[in-house]
Amino acid sequence: MKENIILKVKNLSVELQGEKILQNLSFEVREGEVLTILGPNGAGKTVLLKTLLGIFPYKGEIIWRKGVKIGYVPQRLPFIKNVPMTIEDFFRLKDIPEKDIRNILKEIGLVESSKKEIGKLSSGQFQRTLIGWALAKNPQVLLFDEPVTGIDIKGERTVYSLLDKLRKERNLTILLVTHDLSVIYKFSDFVICLNKVSVCQGKPKEILTPQSLQKLYGQEVKFYQHIH
Repeated sequence: MKENIILKVKNLSVELQGEKILQNLSFEVREGEVLTILGPNGAGKTVLLKTLLGIFPYKGEIIWRKGVKIGYVPQRLPFIKNVPMTIEDFFRLKDIPEKDIRNILKEIGLVESSKKEIGKLSSGQFQRTLIGWALAKNPQVLLFDEPVTGIDIKGERTVYSLLDKLRKERNLTILLVTHDLSVIYKFSDFVICLNKVSVCQGKPKEILTPQSLQKLYGQEVKFYQHIH
């Protein structure tokens, strides 16, 4: 594997309960990149992330760089919000030193809320907690499945800004599932348009045209490119 390639996927196919979820998917991810997976509901985006984590059986090749550590933030984790524990208590389950817990809480901006119960957090605070949890073992790669689902606009901006900050500070490689095109334009280096097969791949500004999005979603998609 080339020195800067952290993940190589070749001819990946996944079939679950007789249904073809992913077919003949190939791509590469380089160290420090943000790769976004874009597509309609049922396109296989979550299945792709879980397959990369080794959860689902597959045909083809998934080659991670030897020794790479991976963190994962799922799309939803609602049941944990009913557990009567504080943010600090939650992180102590990871069995990491107290100073590391403090440093992570500082990174995700929750030091002042560390004594707050999980169930009393805002959706944005809860998502930042999950991001911190994924960082606890110092991974080189983070996988995010729609990290701002159910979060208000202000919270969304906070979460995406945090991801960008962490990527730069920790030299993280990020694989991200999102529907937010403005986020893709601002943060992503590479995008895969997925609908069970790869509809298009490349740099966002080059491939995310009204025509390619219509092909991906099967209908006209209105979008606005944010200039920063």
